[in-house]
Amino acid sequence: MDNVQSNIINEDSEDTPQEIETKYPLLSFEKQIFMDIFEKDALLIMAKGINYNSILANLLWLYKDPSHLVLVINSSEHEEKYFTEKFKLLPLPTVGAEREKAYLEGGVHFVSTRILVVDLLKNRVPVMYIAGIVVLRAHSVLESCQEAFVLRLFRQKNKTGFIKAFSNSPISFTFGYNQVEKIMRALFITELFLWPRFHGIIIKSLKARQAQVVELHVDLTPSALQIQNCLLDIMNYTVKQLKSINRTIDMQEITTENCITKKFHKILQSQLDCVWHQLSTRTKEFIQDLKVLRTMIINLIHDDAVSFYALVSKYRTPEYAKVNSGWILLDSAEKLFKLAKTRVFNQTNEFDPEPSPKWKCLSDLLLDEIPEEVRKNNNGTVSNTKILILCLDNKTCYQLSHFLTMGANKYLFYTAFKKDLTINSVSSKYTNLKSSFPLKCEVQKEANDDLKIKEEVGTQGEMCEDEDLNMSDMNKSNFVLTLTQVATQSKKSGDQINESVFEPMSQIDSLDLTQLESEKPIICIQTFKQHGNNYSLEETLDSLRPEYIILYHSDLSAVRQIELYENRKKADERPSKVYFLIHDKTVEEQAYLTSLKREKRAFELLIQIKSVMVVPNYQDGKSDEYFNLNIEEEAEPVDTRKAGGQNANKEKPVVIVDMREFRSDLPALLHKRGINIEPVTIAIGDYILTPDICVERKSISDLIGSLNSGRLYTQCTQMCRNYSRPILLIEFDQNKPFNLQGGFVVSTDISSSDIQQKLQLLTIHFPRLKLVWSPSPYATAELFYELKQGRKNPNIEEAVALSGENTADDMCYERYNILVHDFVQKLPGVNSKNITRLMNRGVSLDHLISLSQEQLSEIMENKSEADVLYSILHVKAKPADSKDEKPFAKRKFAGKSFKNKKY
Repeated sequence: MDNVQSNIINEDSEDTPQEIETKYPLLSFEKQIFMDIFEKDALLIMAKGINYNSILANLLWLYKDPSHLVLVINSSEHEEKYFTEKFKLLPLPTVGAEREKAYLEGGVHFVSTRILVVDLLKNRVPVMYIAGIVVLRAHSVLESCQEAFVLRLFRQKNKTGFIKAFSNSPISFTFGYNQVEKIMRALFITELFLWPRFHGIIIKSLKARQAQVVELHVDLTPSALQIQNCLLDIMNYTVKQLKSINRTIDMQEITTENCITKKFHKILQSQLDCVWHQLSTRTKEFIQDLKVLRTMIINLIHDDAVSFYALVSKYRTPEYAKVNSGWILLDSAEKLFKLAKTRVFNQTNEFDPEPSPKWKCLSDLLLDEIPEEVRKNNNGTVSNTKILILCLDNKTCYQLSHFLTMGANKYLFYTAFKKDLTINSVSSKYTNLKSSFPLKCEVQKEANDDLKIKEEVGTQGEMCEDEDLNMSDMNKSNFVLTLTQVATQSKKSGDQINESVFEPMSQIDSLDLTQLESEKPIICIQTFKQHGNNYSLEETLDSLRPEYIILYHSDLSAVRQIELYENRKKADERPSKVYFLIHDKTVEEQAYLTSLKREKRAFELLIQIKSVMVVPNYQDGKSDEYFNLNIEEEAEPVDTRKAGGQNANKEKPVVIVDMREFRSDLPALLHKRGINIEPVTIAIGDYILTPDICVERKSISDLIGSLNSGRLYTQCTQMCRNYSRPILLIEFDQNKPFNLQGGFVVSTDISSSDIQQKLQLLTIHFPRLKLVWSPSPYATAELFYELKQGRKNPNIEEAVALSGENTADDMCYERYNILVHDFVQKLPGVNSKNITRLMNRGVSLDHLISLSQEQLSEIMENKSEADVLYSILHVKAKPADSKDEKPFAKRKFAGKSFKNKKY
């Protein structure tokens, strides 16, 4: 394995193409990747944090010309915005005819997959003139069939255009059997390029220039360390119990080590989704408790003592004790609750919380170490120094911003008010805060369950201000601060952590980071990903150009982005200094090491797969067979015996699909099975298979909503009036259990029995309606393929002409007056077998009443059914509590004709 890895990773490591000139600067290893991906159609998998945006930017720049048409699909919102602004691209028009014109003008276009599928099927795209297609986030191609559908339509008509795919998630390619080969087949790609962080060329390139890294291992307080041990003991107990009662279910990935990682919810989903309905209530309690314990152990590391105590207190209630798996009864849980309280209240029950250990370290860096170093390098001045603090989430950014502007004591006291903690007395260090937080502070509950402190106080040093209590700050992902005059005068204090030595720059909302110029040091606090944007850190580094970077939390991707930023600096630019703050021997350190280990294992597996992978080249003539492109051969010839003597010529099967259905995977799967798709906006049904068969497809959530609103009744009415074989298709998610049990599939506002009862009523009202249950879109595609065998293709013009308003006159099935037909259908004795004979041979309701019992038997061809109908029409009904013999209804029927006048 190691030999294979070294041979593949270090190939061509000595001949790096240094002489290549590109539009946007590339590092030496990026030039090698650019040459590889430019020359061949390939799937490029890179390590997390080593982004491909510079490589992709140069690739797109080569094709940003009217003579080329390049389409980029499966991009995220942030990626599309990044490249659109970089190349000043215009968005595609919303009108189909205008989009067709935009395609003909060439250039690079970012297009949503659903729109592109419809445009390809309607021949709006000049497929033969497409230079190529770029697929981003290639690891997600199998989750939705839309991207594969686009590439299949493209490759069937264009064998020369390129397809290039990019991904930054190697772990995603290791889930499932033969995942890499499946994705490469879906992408129509034969080459695989792997670039892990331990690649020989990357190591050599990043060693050329490195930032100065200082690792600061911060010890947890003794009580916090004991709490961590208690939580780990409880998690170990929960995992063991979970596995002991589910020995037949594969739970190999559910371990205590994986529980503390960010991907834990995805691990749970992949392991248990398909068998969730089979799990016992006890098992579900254990799983829910694992999520609770994970939240608690992460908050212990990242949050302050007051917030953690408020979180733990929520679970020490009789209500939670009734629904949990029993972990709060363990000795470790009792110890956990006691220790959480001792971190906030001292032995005399006074409010005296311990500050976070990282706060002291951060304060020393910002007030002592960094300013002292800056003064040595800048002749005694600290002006224009830029410091970037990186955090994991918005909550920590908010915490650090308020800690630095308030000081530790004020922030903890403020948090206690915000969390509604009961404080009977405070320690001596908090007595001086009474001027800032008077006893007359009024605490109120708002609609959002947040606390708002109102008071009328002086102007200086007051922390009970509306702007500080504004909850919009909790959603901010960046804060900018600067030192106050007190700090710039180098005022030394023995308790700097408790002083307010920073002030916020409120004008940052209207400023760009590149415009920040100040005589004081600037501290920017930001998350690793602002609102999920992978490029946000790179953009901040390029615009702010910080001299000092403090990693308050550990993140694999951020470390590598800082490495790339350092290597892209100019030769005369001073190297940055990076401070790495991490709690030693804690779950924070373990989670970072686990993420490193999992990525390394994923790349090792991919390297092994690549070494044995055999795929044909396009030139050898076998690629169409390998990628299953010759779908015409999949379509079986029409069976003349089933078709009632049609000509034996092979006819391509066609299915009419409503435009809204292209959000699902079914049209792509139908096309893969050799069925032509006609995208049309139709008012009745979702899929028209034949002139007689109309299908309304419903997912479970759609079915529940339609049953509750009554919309499904209207849809079934329209289908039954216009098609002789209406079908209601109920399709399940392929990743969910094929079962309606429990609250996992069915929503809380309706139970499975309610669904069954309403479906029974539906079948009673519409006897010809067929209910079809499908476990997945793949099963539905197979069903549609079988229903198409030996049957005619639907008429597009007829399907489009039908509407919900005037459906009765459009098909020969509805030869009758709709209102009379529906009324007669509900009479006792009338069913789907005899209603046609009754409506054909009868004249009107008056005529029906005038018929004798023998005449009704002759018409309906069933004596018992005729007797039931005759009795309901002629027997007089009497009220149960009345002696007067009065007819049930005095008025006679109006005598409307059964048949419409047109017929």
